[in-house]
Amino acid sequence: MEIPITGYVVHSRDSDSNHSHKLFISSWDGRPVNVHVHPFKGNTSLDVGHYHYYAGVTEPAPSGVPHVHNYYAETSFNDQHTHLIRGTTGPAIHLTGGGHYHHFEGYTTVNGRIPHAHRYSGNTGDEKDYRY
Repeated sequence: MEIPITGYVVHSRDSDSNHSHKLFISSWDGRPVNVHVHPFKGNTSLDVGHYHYYAGVTEPAPSGVPHVHNYYAETSFNDQHTHLIRGTTGPAIHLTGGGHYHHFEGYTTVNGRIPHAHRYSGNTGDEKDYRY
């Protein structure tokens, strides 16, 4: 017996040659499997006399179950360079009125005339803040 499944593949945005693809199932046996994403944005730490702005949308994750999201963004162009941020959020933090958000933090890639990295941290928006 075959079970009909639909979905889509997301290509990793990593710049190195070791990239991957992830399959996200959107329906199983004719029933929809809901996924969602979160917007995120912020400023990096001030290092070597400047900071960077970043904004993006997390990768999709299933709704209604414990989950985390991968994220990736390129920072603004400041002081003649950019940085990349990427990582995995923490688990869902539920909001009183429904919905949830995730905490994220890390360090950018190293770049610049004086090689350096920036720290960043923040919380995603609620998944209801972004529809795709």
